[in-house]
Amino acid sequence: EMVQEHGFDASELTALMAAAERQQSILDAIARPAEKTKPWYEYRDIFLTDRREREGVAFLNEHRGTLSRAQAETGVPAEIIVAILGVETYYGRITGSYAVLDALSTLAFDYPKRSKFFTGELKSFLLLTREQGLDPLELKGSYAGAMGYGQFIPSSYRAYAVDFDGDSVADIWENPVDAIGSVANYFVRNGWRASEPVVTRADFSESGDPVIFDGELKPTRTVAGLASQGLVAAQTLDADALATAVRFEQPDGFEYWMGLHNFYVITRYNRSNMYAMAVFQLSQRIATGARE
Repeated sequence: EMVQEHGFDASELTALMAAAERQQSILDAIARPAEKTKPWYEYRDIFLTDRREREGVAFLNEHRGTLSRAQAETGVPAEIIVAILGVETYYGRITGSYAVLDALSTLAFDYPKRSKFFTGELKSFLLLTREQGLDPLELKGSYAGAMGYGQFIPSSYRAYAVDFDGDSVADIWENPVDAIGSVANYFVRNGWRASEPVVTRADFSESGDPVIFDGELKPTRTVAGLASQGLVAAQTLDADALATAVRFEQPDGFEYWMGLHNFYVITRYNRSNMYAMAVFQLSQRIATGARE
Protein backbone atom coordinates (compact mmCIF):
# COMPACT_ATOMS: atom_id res chain seq x y z
CA GLU A 1 0.00 0.00 0.00
CA MET A 2 2.81 2.44 0.81
CA VAL A 3 4.46 1.68 -2.52
CA GLN A 4 1.26 2.10 -4.49
CA GLU A 5 -0.19 5.04 -2.58
CA HIS A 6 2.91 7.01 -1.62
CA GLY A 7 5.75 5.92 -3.90
CA PHE A 8 7.92 4.15 -1.33
CA ASP A 9 10.63 1.82 -2.59
CA ALA A 10 9.49 -1.76 -2.04
CA SER A 11 12.88 -3.26 -1.25
CA GLU A 12 13.81 -0.49 1.18
CA LEU A 13 10.49 -0.74 2.96
CA THR A 14 10.71 -4.54 3.14
CA ALA A 15 14.13 -4.26 4.75
CA LEU A 16 12.84 -1.65 7.19
CA MET A 17 9.87 -3.75 8.27
CA ALA A 18 12.10 -6.80 8.65
CA ALA A 19 13.98 -4.86 11.33
CA ALA A 20 10.80 -4.23 13.34
CA GLU A 21 10.36 -6.51 16.34
CA ARG A 22 7.15 -7.73 17.91
CA GLN A 23 7.10 -6.67 21.56
CA GLN A 24 4.87 -8.60 23.95
CA SER A 25 5.34 -5.91 26.58
CA ILE A 26 3.58 -3.47 24.25
CA LEU A 27 0.57 -5.77 23.94
CA ASP A 28 0.54 -6.23 27.72
CA ALA A 29 0.69 -2.48 28.34
CA ILE A 30 -2.10 -1.53 25.96
CA ALA A 31 -4.37 -4.13 27.53
CA ARG A 32 -4.23 -2.42 30.94
CA PRO A 33 -4.08 1.38 30.63
CA ALA A 34 -4.27 3.20 33.97
CA GLU A 35 -7.39 5.10 32.88
CA LYS A 36 -9.31 1.82 32.75
CA THR A 37 -7.77 -0.14 35.61
CA LYS A 38 -7.41 2.35 38.48
CA PRO A 39 -10.02 4.26 40.49
CA TRP A 40 -9.72 8.04 40.47
CA TYR A 41 -8.10 8.31 43.88
CA GLU A 42 -5.23 6.08 42.72
CA TYR A 43 -4.99 7.53 39.22
CA ARG A 44 -4.90 11.08 40.61
CA ASP A 45 -1.94 10.27 42.83
CA ILE A 46 0.17 9.39 39.79
CA PHE A 47 -0.04 12.91 38.37
CA LEU A 48 -0.95 15.30 41.17
CA THR A 49 2.34 15.21 43.03
CA ASP A 50 4.40 17.96 44.61
CA ARG A 51 7.30 17.19 42.30
CA ARG A 52 5.20 17.38 39.13
CA GLU A 53 3.72 20.66 40.34
CA ARG A 54 7.14 22.05 41.27
CA GLU A 55 8.70 21.11 37.93
CA GLY A 56 5.64 22.48 36.14
CA VAL A 57 6.09 25.86 37.82
CA ALA A 58 9.77 25.81 36.84
CA PHE A 59 8.89 24.96 33.22
CA LEU A 60 6.29 27.73 33.09
CA ASN A 61 8.73 30.27 34.44
CA GLU A 62 11.49 29.17 32.07
CA HIS A 63 9.25 29.38 29.01
CA ARG A 64 6.94 32.17 30.13
CA GLY A 65 7.47 34.25 26.99
CA THR A 66 6.64 31.39 24.62
CA LEU A 67 3.67 30.32 26.72
CA SER A 68 2.31 33.87 26.86
CA ARG A 69 2.55 34.11 23.07
CA ALA A 70 0.82 30.75 22.61
CA GLN A 71 -1.97 31.79 24.97
CA ALA A 72 -2.40 35.15 23.23
CA GLU A 73 -2.54 33.57 19.77
CA THR A 74 -4.77 30.58 20.57
CA GLY A 75 -6.64 31.36 23.78
CA VAL A 76 -5.38 28.16 25.39
CA PRO A 77 -4.18 28.97 28.94
CA ALA A 78 -0.46 28.59 29.55
CA GLU A 79 -1.06 26.38 32.58
CA ILE A 80 -3.16 23.93 30.51
CA ILE A 81 -0.36 23.61 27.95
CA VAL A 82 2.19 23.04 30.71
CA ALA A 83 -0.05 20.50 32.47
CA ILE A 84 -0.39 18.46 29.28
CA LEU A 85 3.39 18.32 28.95
CA GLY A 86 3.63 17.44 32.64
CA VAL A 87 1.14 14.59 32.50
CA GLU A 88 2.46 13.24 29.21
CA THR A 89 6.23 13.37 29.63
CA TYR A 90 7.19 15.15 32.85
CA TYR A 91 7.91 18.27 30.76
CA GLY A 92 9.88 16.43 28.12
CA ARG A 93 12.02 14.43 30.51
CA ILE A 94 10.35 11.02 29.99
CA THR A 95 9.25 10.60 26.38
CA GLY A 96 9.23 6.81 26.02
CA SER A 97 11.78 4.07 25.48
CA TYR A 98 10.10 1.89 22.85
CA ALA A 99 11.20 1.98 19.24
CA VAL A 100 8.24 3.67 17.54
CA LEU A 101 8.51 1.29 14.61
CA ASP A 102 8.29 -1.70 16.97
CA ALA A 103 5.31 -0.22 18.80
CA LEU A 104 3.27 0.61 15.72
CA SER A 105 4.07 -2.58 13.81
CA THR A 106 3.29 -4.72 16.87
CA LEU A 107 -0.08 -3.03 17.33
CA ALA A 108 -0.86 -2.96 13.60
CA PHE A 109 -0.20 -6.65 13.03
CA ASP A 110 -0.68 -8.32 16.44
CA TYR A 111 -3.49 -6.36 18.11
CA PRO A 112 -6.61 -7.15 16.05
CA LYS A 113 -8.88 -5.04 18.25
CA ARG A 114 -7.31 -1.83 16.91
CA SER A 115 -5.35 -3.07 13.92
CA LYS A 116 -6.98 -0.66 11.48
CA PHE A 117 -6.16 2.35 13.64
CA PHE A 118 -2.53 1.43 14.25
CA THR A 119 -1.98 0.42 10.62
CA GLY A 120 -3.01 3.96 9.76
CA GLU A 121 -0.59 5.31 12.36
CA LEU A 122 2.21 3.15 10.97
CA LYS A 123 1.57 4.63 7.54
CA SER A 124 1.59 8.14 9.02
CA PHE A 125 4.86 7.37 10.82
CA LEU A 126 6.54 6.28 7.59
CA LEU A 127 5.31 9.43 5.86
CA LEU A 128 6.42 11.62 8.76
CA THR A 129 9.93 10.22 8.82
CA ARG A 130 10.26 10.67 5.07
CA GLU A 131 8.94 14.24 5.21
CA GLN A 132 11.29 15.25 8.01
CA GLY A 133 14.30 13.20 6.96
CA LEU A 134 14.25 11.13 10.16
CA ASP A 135 15.53 7.58 10.61
CA PRO A 136 12.48 5.42 11.48
CA LEU A 137 14.72 2.92 13.26
CA GLU A 138 16.11 5.49 15.68
CA LEU A 139 12.97 7.17 17.01
CA LYS A 140 11.68 6.30 20.48
CA GLY A 141 8.25 6.82 22.02
CA SER A 142 5.52 5.26 24.12
CA TYR A 143 4.15 1.73 23.86
CA ALA A 144 1.41 3.18 21.64
CA GLY A 145 3.80 4.99 19.32
CA ALA A 146 3.31 8.47 20.82
CA MET A 147 6.26 10.78 20.43
CA GLY A 148 8.01 13.83 21.81
CA TYR A 149 7.18 16.36 24.53
CA GLY A 150 3.45 16.17 23.92
CA GLN A 151 3.26 12.49 22.96
CA PHE A 152 1.67 13.04 19.57
CA ILE A 153 0.81 9.92 17.62
CA PRO A 154 2.10 10.17 14.02
CA SER A 155 -1.17 11.37 12.48
CA SER A 156 -1.45 14.08 15.14
CA TYR A 157 2.18 15.07 14.59
CA ARG A 158 1.52 15.56 10.89
CA ALA A 159 -1.78 17.36 11.51
CA TYR A 160 -1.01 19.58 14.51
CA ALA A 161 2.73 20.01 15.05
CA VAL A 162 3.83 23.55 14.22
CA ASP A 163 7.05 25.46 13.77
CA PHE A 164 6.65 27.93 16.64
CA ASP A 165 10.18 29.33 16.71
CA GLY A 166 10.49 30.16 13.02
CA ASP A 167 13.30 27.78 12.05
CA SER A 168 11.17 26.07 9.36
CA VAL A 169 11.06 22.75 11.26
CA ALA A 170 8.21 21.49 13.44
CA ASP A 171 10.21 19.62 16.07
CA ILE A 172 8.34 18.33 19.11
CA TRP A 173 11.09 15.82 19.91
CA GLU A 174 13.65 18.18 21.41
CA ASN A 175 12.29 21.70 20.91
CA PRO A 176 10.11 22.91 23.81
CA VAL A 177 9.07 26.03 21.87
CA ASP A 178 7.60 23.97 19.04
CA ALA A 179 6.10 21.58 21.60
CA ILE A 180 4.29 24.44 23.36
CA GLY A 181 2.96 25.84 20.10
CA SER A 182 1.92 22.40 18.90
CA VAL A 183 -0.06 21.52 22.03
CA ALA A 184 -1.81 24.89 21.86
CA ASN A 185 -2.56 24.30 18.17
CA TYR A 186 -3.96 20.85 18.96
CA PHE A 187 -6.39 22.32 21.44
CA VAL A 188 -7.56 25.23 19.36
CA ARG A 189 -8.00 22.99 16.31
CA ASN A 190 -10.13 20.69 18.44
CA GLY A 191 -12.41 23.52 19.50
CA TRP A 192 -10.96 25.15 22.62
CA ARG A 193 -13.00 28.20 23.60
CA ALA A 194 -10.96 31.00 25.10
CA SER A 195 -11.95 32.32 28.53
CA GLU A 196 -14.64 29.69 29.06
CA PRO A 197 -14.65 27.49 32.20
CA VAL A 198 -13.49 23.89 32.03
CA VAL A 199 -15.26 22.02 34.82
CA THR A 200 -17.12 22.78 38.01
CA ARG A 201 -17.96 20.89 41.15
CA ALA A 202 -21.53 19.73 41.48
CA ASP A 203 -23.92 18.25 44.00
CA PHE A 204 -25.90 15.12 43.21
CA SER A 205 -29.17 14.56 45.02
CA GLU A 206 -30.10 11.19 46.51
CA SER A 207 -33.18 11.16 44.29
CA GLY A 208 -31.13 11.85 41.16
CA ASP A 209 -30.84 9.45 38.24
CA PRO A 210 -27.34 7.87 38.15
CA VAL A 211 -27.81 6.95 34.50
CA ILE A 212 -26.58 10.44 33.64
CA PHE A 213 -23.04 9.32 34.50
CA ASP A 214 -23.09 6.63 31.81
CA GLY A 215 -23.11 9.01 28.85
CA GLU A 216 -20.55 9.80 26.20
CA LEU A 217 -17.57 12.08 26.79
CA LYS A 218 -19.06 14.72 24.51
CA PRO A 219 -21.57 16.98 26.29
CA THR A 220 -25.12 16.30 25.13
CA ARG A 221 -27.29 17.52 28.03
CA THR A 222 -27.85 21.09 29.10
CA VAL A 223 -26.88 22.40 32.51
CA ALA A 224 -30.59 22.84 33.23
CA GLY A 225 -31.34 19.31 32.04
CA LEU A 226 -28.71 17.82 34.32
CA ALA A 227 -30.09 19.85 37.22
CA SER A 228 -33.52 18.38 36.59
CA GLN A 229 -31.93 14.93 36.91
CA GLY A 230 -30.26 15.73 40.20
CA LEU A 231 -26.84 17.16 39.29
CA VAL A 232 -26.56 20.84 40.22
CA ALA A 233 -23.46 22.89 39.46
CA ALA A 234 -21.75 24.61 42.36
CA GLN A 235 -21.32 27.80 40.34
CA THR A 236 -23.71 29.77 38.17
CA LEU A 237 -23.62 28.60 34.57
CA ASP A 238 -25.61 29.29 31.42
CA ALA A 239 -28.64 27.01 31.77
CA ASP A 240 -28.52 26.19 28.06
CA ALA A 241 -24.82 25.32 27.98
CA LEU A 242 -24.03 21.70 27.18
CA ALA A 243 -22.30 19.71 29.89
CA THR A 244 -21.30 16.20 30.90
CA ALA A 245 -22.10 14.55 34.22
CA VAL A 246 -18.89 13.24 35.78
CA ARG A 247 -18.25 11.35 38.98
CA PHE A 248 -14.97 10.14 40.40
CA GLU A 249 -14.51 7.31 42.84
CA GLN A 250 -13.01 8.14 46.22
CA PRO A 251 -12.26 5.66 49.02
CA ASP A 252 -15.47 6.68 50.81
CA GLY A 253 -17.80 7.32 47.87
CA PHE A 254 -17.99 9.60 44.85
CA GLU A 255 -17.27 13.24 44.14
CA TYR A 256 -19.38 14.92 41.46
CA TRP A 257 -18.50 17.35 38.70
CA MET A 258 -19.98 18.93 35.63
CA GLY A 259 -17.65 18.92 32.64
CA LEU A 260 -18.12 21.72 30.12
CA HIS A 261 -17.06 22.10 26.50
CA ASN A 262 -13.37 22.73 27.23
CA PHE A 263 -13.29 19.69 29.50
CA TYR A 264 -14.41 17.65 26.51
CA VAL A 265 -11.67 19.24 24.40
CA ILE A 266 -9.08 17.94 26.87
CA THR A 267 -10.50 14.42 26.41
CA ARG A 268 -9.74 14.75 22.70
CA TYR A 269 -6.10 14.40 23.75
CA ASN A 270 -6.87 11.23 25.71
CA ARG A 271 -10.36 9.79 25.79
CA SER A 272 -10.78 9.71 29.56
CA ASN A 273 -12.56 11.95 32.05
CA MET A 274 -9.93 11.01 34.64
CA TYR A 275 -7.18 12.17 32.29
CA ALA A 276 -8.95 15.47 31.66
CA MET A 277 -9.43 16.06 35.38
CA ALA A 278 -5.79 15.24 36.14
CA VAL A 279 -4.69 17.76 33.52
CA PHE A 280 -7.08 20.41 34.81
CA GLN A 281 -6.20 20.00 38.47
CA LEU A 282 -2.47 19.93 37.75
CA SER A 283 -2.89 23.11 35.70
CA GLN A 284 -4.57 24.84 38.63
CA ARG A 285 -1.78 23.82 40.99
CA ILE A 286 0.85 25.05 38.53
CA ALA A 287 -0.95 28.37 38.04
CA THR A 288 -1.20 28.88 41.81
CA GLY A 289 2.43 27.92 42.34
CA ALA A 290 3.60 30.32 39.63
CA ARG A 291 1.80 33.22 41.31
CA GLU A 292 3.32 32.54 44.72
